[in-house]
Amino acid sequence: MKRRELFAFLGGAVAALPLVVRAQPPGLPVIGFLGNTSPEAAVSFLAAFHAGLKESGYVEGRNVTIAFRWAEGRLERLPALAADLVALKIAVIVGINPFAAQAAKKATQAIPIAFLTGDPVGEGLVASLGRPGGNATGVSLQNPELAPKRLELLRDLIPNARSVVFIVNPVNPTVAAQVQDVQAAARGMGLTLRIQEVGGADDIEPALARLAERPDALLLQGDPAFIAQRERIVALLALQAIPAVYDFPDFATAGGLISHGPSLNDAAHLLGVYTGKILAGAKPADLPVQQPTRFQLVINLKTARALGLTVPPTLLARANEVIE
Repeated sequence: MKRRELFAFLGGAVAALPLVVRAQPPGLPVIGFLGNTSPEAAVSFLAAFHAGLKESGYVEGRNVTIAFRWAEGRLERLPALAADLVALKIAVIVGINPFAAQAAKKATQAIPIAFLTGDPVGEGLVASLGRPGGNATGVSLQNPELAPKRLELLRDLIPNARSVVFIVNPVNPTVAAQVQDVQAAARGMGLTLRIQEVGGADDIEPALARLAERPDALLLQGDPAFIAQRERIVALLALQAIPAVYDFPDFATAGGLISHGPSLNDAAHLLGVYTGKILAGAKPADLPVQQPTRFQLVINLKTARALGLTVPPTLLARANEVIE
């Protein structure tokens, strides 16, 4: 199972619930699974989620049913898909990215929600990480310490770097917090930071063409739309010969220079565990929002050589994975 088959945080139209229910033993609780891409893009993520569910005592088809709703990359479909799940009177809704979590929260204040997102407090999903309140809890990928660490990685690889572009999706509900973290880190390092807003993967190439001057390096926000198009984005940056650091390991395995961030599969596992706890009767208001504790540094040496960069041995020694 390839690491590349993951989260792009995950949407589309699989079988409708009535068909699923007829194929499963009757009377089982139903999980509503809401994502923004497709099941094909989420194979390893779903495997990790199922493993977490099993750890909590639930196995699909044995004592729980899952109704999948995927938006196939069309974010505007998520509110209707969330409303569809609410109408089915399911036991819990799982929203696996900020857009899906927001759609679920707007659709219901009664059905429990388990989410995977960036900044659940800033997004209005919970009152606080320790005391969520309301009907939602889950896993947060927010970690302000990661922004300076990614910039430090760039400085280790490119000691003379002075200008950095941060590409973000302006509609992502976590963008404000991420920009603030990166701006603070850049100021502390004496770097000139430019924010480039990109509405989706299709806008990446024109955005690069609009840059007033070529930056020394680039950061890419870990947005679901970007994750889903990681191979295309990596290829475009390779043509521009711009060194870039990414949030998630899948970018480096797709040919990106370097990535540093949480394992999405670990996060999916935590999400599965929490979903199982809610099925067993736990209230989201009483379950503190979880955060991944394992972070992966992946370096693509082939890409580094293509960019004319020498990776310091000290950095290689810190890597969890080195791609030759």
